[in-house]
Amino acid sequence: MVRFIGHASRMADKFARAVCMLAVLVLVVAVLTIVVLRYGFGVGFIQLQNLASYAFAVFMIFALPVCMAQDGHVRVEVLSERLSPGYRIWAEGAALVLLLIPLFAITIITYWPNLSYSWAIRERALETGGLPGIFLVKTALPLASFLMIIQGIAAFLRKRDIERGTSTLPGDPPSPASSGTI
Repeated sequence: MVRFIGHASRMADKFARAVCMLAVLVLVVAVLTIVVLRYGFGVGFIQLQNLASYAFAVFMIFALPVCMAQDGHVRVEVLSERLSPGYRIWAEGAALVLLLIPLFAITIITYWPNLSYSWAIRERALETGGLPGIFLVKTALPLASFLMIIQGIAAFLRKRDIERGTSTLPGDPPSPASSGTI
C-alpha cells in the first residue's frame, strides 16, 4: 500500500505539474495577445479573455497539489520545532485525518452535482460569444481535490519516515539521518 501511495503521489505530481505548465503557457500567450490586440490594434476578443481566465483558474487549482507534493505549504512551526518527533508525526496524522482529507472529500462530494449538471448541458461562458468548455475547467476542482488527498497521504508517510529515519516510499531521497548529513 505504501509503494502504491508513493507511485500515485509521483504520478499525481507529474500530472499536476504538466497541467500547471500548460496553463501558464496558455495564460502568458493569451494575455500577451490580448494586450497587443487591444493596445496595438484597438480590438478585443472575449474568447481570449475567457481563455486567460480559464488558464489562470486551472493553474491556481492544480498548483495546490504541486505545492503539497513539494512540502511548500505554510504551517506554523513556532511550537513544533520544540516538540518531540513522535508528537510531530501524531500532529501531521491528525491534521491529515481531521482536516485535509475531510475538507477535500467534502469538496468533491458537494461539488459533484454541479459538475454533473455542467457536463450534462456542456456549460459555456456566460458572456455572449464566450468560449465553450467551462465544464472542463470546472472538472479541475474535484480532480485537484483528489490529488490533494493523495499528496497529503504521501506527505504524511514521507514525514513519518524521515522522523523515524526510514524510507518506505520508493524514489524518495534518503533522510538526513540515514545519509550521515545534518
